[in-house]
Amino acid sequence: MKIQRTGSAHWEGGLKDGKGAITTASGALASYPYGFASRFEGVAGSNPEELLAAAHAACFTMALTLVLAEAGLTASALDTKAVVTLEQGDGGFFIPTVNLTLRATIPGADDATFQAAAAGAKANCPLSKVLNAEITLDAALV
Repeated sequence: MKIQRTGSAHWEGGLKDGKGAITTASGALASYPYGFASRFEGVAGSNPEELLAAAHAACFTMALTLVLAEAGLTASALDTKAVVTLEQGDGGFFIPTVNLTLRATIPGADDATFQAAAAGAKANCPLSKVLNAEITLDAALV
């Protein structure tokens, strides 16, 4: 099975004085604003790292439900927070870490089973793997 999802970004202007809008095909985001100020200065709006964090938390949590189901368990609550760290180094900005924090209520689960399930979900969640993925680019001037 192959599923493709689409997100897009539009930008006008320079880095600091420009502005952008993020859109998802589902309509969850429709021309949602982002820019230098929302990314680096804490101004209202979104940014790529926040979107990656939300996507990773959601993907990991869903992967965990699969691993739990395979162990015969169903969670009554899974709350995951992802923190994406953006740092500036010699070669520019980079993301060195993504920290996942999970708080779970799973009737019948012992800690060893829970820890193994969480580790398996972290290792096999598609977004956990994406940072090692081949990234292709089709760029054209129009």
